[in-house]
Amino acid sequence: MAKRTYGKEYGFMTRAVHTGNDVDGETGAIKRPITMANSYELPYDPTDMNWSGAGQTLYTRNDGANQNYLQEKLASLEGGEDCIALASGVGALSGLFFALLQSGDHVIFSSVTYIAVYRLFNELFNHKFGVETTIVDTTDPENVRAAIRPNTKLIHIETPGNPTLGITDIRALAEIAHAHGILLSVDNTFASPYNQRPLELGADFCVESLTKYINGHGDAMGGAIIGKKEHLDLIRAQSQINLGATISPFNAWLIMRGAVTLPLRMKQHNENALAVAKWLEAQPCVSFVAYPGLESSQGHEIAKKQMAPGFGGMLSFGLKADHDTHNRFVSHLKVITSAVSLGHDESLIVFLGENDERQYLYPEKFHNGFFRFSVGIEDTQDLIDDLKQALEKTGLL
Repeated sequence: MAKRTYGKEYGFMTRAVHTGNDVDGETGAIKRPITMANSYELPYDPTDMNWSGAGQTLYTRNDGANQNYLQEKLASLEGGEDCIALASGVGALSGLFFALLQSGDHVIFSSVTYIAVYRLFNELFNHKFGVETTIVDTTDPENVRAAIRPNTKLIHIETPGNPTLGITDIRALAEIAHAHGILLSVDNTFASPYNQRPLELGADFCVESLTKYINGHGDAMGGAIIGKKEHLDLIRAQSQINLGATISPFNAWLIMRGAVTLPLRMKQHNENALAVAKWLEAQPCVSFVAYPGLESSQGHEIAKKQMAPGFGGMLSFGLKADHDTHNRFVSHLKVITSAVSLGHDESLIVFLGENDERQYLYPEKFHNGFFRFSVGIEDTQDLIDDLKQALEKTGLL
């Protein structure tokens, strides 16, 4: 049976279900199996093979069957030519930066990003490898334009930003970057490809932590870089093989399975988060709510243009309360779990206190401690009721 392909002539839901899957040639199973091999049969004369070459199934660090199936699906969902799936989101970020940058290059990156990006650029790449780095509030494109130098090689942004939910205009930054011959990478983890596709807005690279929404079940780790094949061939050869952040076949299979329901889950995440954000915003004891779906959000108009059909499942909020009261509020929650990570089926909340080393980069309203809330796919009213009863028990309502 010939391999079935599913291109852009099919809708997002159809591609989420079918792309990367096919009938197994040996058993006739309608789902691709987990191939847990770390080595593959060599050709009759292997002496001309590049043992460190990419794109050949000889050793799973070079290439693996389940990795390939997942990459096919993700490239389709993101609207990209090619994809590299790696062991974690940080593995994907590190692999991208390692392959693209060399000593003397300059990088501009968002002031609000995942902590690993802050570490990589603010401490490691500049101190160890001589890469110049500049932290910029990328929610204003003019800040980025002003920070460009003759040696600027890459602009890296995260939108919505983790954890303040700031919105950066991807299309505007792509135009600025490309006018100066600079590459643009976008961490799309908070949005997922269901809500936002950076490559279609002009970005050169999209990075996803597959651990989060794309897997969606809180049981597997992975990361992905999506972009043009000419760039990804370089990243695959330099970073996947030589840094070794290889995704395991089992995790690739789990994430492949999870991605099938991404559109259905994101629809519920979007609906729940918007309803919860509106409810929180109406409570007198809540000091602020950061969610791009709220009309009061500074980035709302840009988010409406580049995030469709929804604004994601992540929000942040603060209470008019002291440090201990924030913790007591969390202790009273019954449906919502106090835990890190995000994008799970279940709702997760984490209290970020006043001592965050990046506090100086956040808007002032975040300086007294706040919650990062990953709104799950439970019944909407159950989540609101859980927040309400916890606020009541804490004495805030």
